[in-house]
Amino acid sequence: MSFPATALPPTGPLPPEIAFLVAEGLDPRVLVQATAAARRAGTDAATALLHAGLIDEDRYYRALARALGAPFHAGPIPFGAPLRYPECLGVGAAPLDPSPDFSPDSSPDPCVGAVLVLAPRGPAIAPLLAGRWVGLAAITTPTHLRRAVYGAIPEVVAAHAADALRRRDPGRAVSGRPVGPRLLLLALGLAAALCLVAALPAPARGILAIAWQALWLAGVAFRLAVTAVPPAGGEAPPPPDTALPAYTVLIPLYREANILPRIVPALAALDYPPAKLDIKFLIEADDGETGAALAGISFPARFEVVTVPPGLPRTKPRALNAALPLARGDLLVVYDAEDVPAPDQLRRAAALFARSPASVACLQGRLVIDNHEGLLTRLFALEYAGLFDVLNPALAALGLPIPLGGTSMHLRTRVLRDLSGWDARNVTEDADLGLRLALAGYRVADLPSVTLEEAPVTPRAWLRQRTRWMKGFLMTSLVHGRHPVASLRRLGPLRGFAAMVLVPGTFVSALVYPFGFVGLPAALARGWFEASPDPLVNLPLGLATTLFLGGLAAMTVPALLGARRRGWRDLYRFVPFLPFYYLGIGAAAWLAVVELVTAPDRWNKTEHGLSRTSRSGRLTRVRPPPAGGSAPRKP
Repeated sequence: MSFPATALPPTGPLPPEIAFLVAEGLDPRVLVQATAAARRAGTDAATALLHAGLIDEDRYYRALARALGAPFHAGPIPFGAPLRYPECLGVGAAPLDPSPDFSPDSSPDPCVGAVLVLAPRGPAIAPLLAGRWVGLAAITTPTHLRRAVYGAIPEVVAAHAADALRRRDPGRAVSGRPVGPRLLLLALGLAAALCLVAALPAPARGILAIAWQALWLAGVAFRLAVTAVPPAGGEAPPPPDTALPAYTVLIPLYREANILPRIVPALAALDYPPAKLDIKFLIEADDGETGAALAGISFPARFEVVTVPPGLPRTKPRALNAALPLARGDLLVVYDAEDVPAPDQLRRAAALFARSPASVACLQGRLVIDNHEGLLTRLFALEYAGLFDVLNPALAALGLPIPLGGTSMHLRTRVLRDLSGWDARNVTEDADLGLRLALAGYRVADLPSVTLEEAPVTPRAWLRQRTRWMKGFLMTSLVHGRHPVASLRRLGPLRGFAAMVLVPGTFVSALVYPFGFVGLPAALARGWFEASPDPLVNLPLGLATTLFLGGLAAMTVPALLGARRRGWRDLYRFVPFLPFYYLGIGAAAWLAVVELVTAPDRWNKTEHGLSRTSRSGRLTRVRPPPAGGSAPRKP
């Protein structure tokens, strides 16, 4: 796949960062195209030239080295003083060992005496050309410098990706220690509390039951009340290209070679100035298949393939953390391998950020399930419609915490770095980040732009994915429940209550739902609600019935309203099946408890590209399922 440049009208003189290429034999018309693109985008011409694919990165930097009278470095880099990671990649410079053995590849002059290797980008190039060159540095490409740094200190890069948050704020990160003893203590504490309650007189037990159920009913009422809140309306017109910020797009991949024919064209179709795009595919060191597939695509310089150094845990957030120091955009978005975002999504996000206060640190896009090919995927589509078209926009309008989706979350890069990125050991890093943003005083806004997603097509794949999500919700609850008083004080009463309902409340609801689904109808059938002169006997049972029916409404009403907003009237008839669908979520919650003890870092990988249908026509099947139907996963 190639990315041909679009011809642009000639305009103005050539800027210094590309003017020297005329002497290198590059067609002046190409340089005029880059100059015009740079002026329209409000950026430098070197970035416009490279990001449009009008010149190869290696050719440009070799020519730059000749123009500066500096040696070009393309071989192994003998670094000198200890590398300061990630600062060296941020500034594009690293110290060299100035030994006489240093003779870089393809250079007519040895680099004896050179003390730095530079990989300047964009605005840093023209000042180099204008200044007096003193021969103390060699030139290399940014890609070569990054690969050399990763190769020289892989353990430092891996440790930074895995532990940056834990080192900076250990109280807000998964500890990495065995969680079994803590869960056992928690279970023993709950058992002791139940024993104490059982030993109380009947009236006291009734009062406690009423208090507990009233609290639970408040959570159900909160979910139902939120559905009545309309999304925030109105969108500002997109700013002109010159005012658009640089945008980093991160796409973590693992064994996704089959899905590249979908995601690469979707990214190439993004309606955003190429000179302001910074798109990075993140792959694992042992994923040769995906690496080979990406190597076969002719990418312009706005695309980059980053191989994450080996290390533990093998999770998506660790890969994202490895790329965060490389992000060149003021804004950043994460997409999953199977995503097809709306082409104008970045422009709309930039416009919304521009008119929002600095306290809005994140925008959550609308995730839409596009493959409706069976009962399971249709119910998944209804669930997502209720969450991303109803609940999340309402929570955003109220300024309440939002457990983010793992994709189409747009962030201010500075804020993300201030928070030390993602928790590499949390398998729902998105929900955790949503809470950490709220605890830091930031808000999440709704971005009414669609990203098409593919739901798992088999019950086994769905259960594995949902078990990972439930395990992450439990992890997040345990982490931020270490200091509950401090967390509630930072969030405030309403935001704190919302956070409890949305994260631990979601997990506990999933745990107890199967028992309520089976037990309460059985109790009604056996006639346990008999008249009694003591209201404390019947009231808890009556509240339990109200609570259960309210819970059913809380799961079906958002889905029905979301389907209506999407125009999916054909899915209305599947809404009555949602109570049975949530039994599967309950099973996943119990499996999550077991997995948190036995394999806390396991990332249950879901294979994509297996759908047979696409409602929009944009989510196409790209490969038949493997024999046996098992999906690869990260160990």
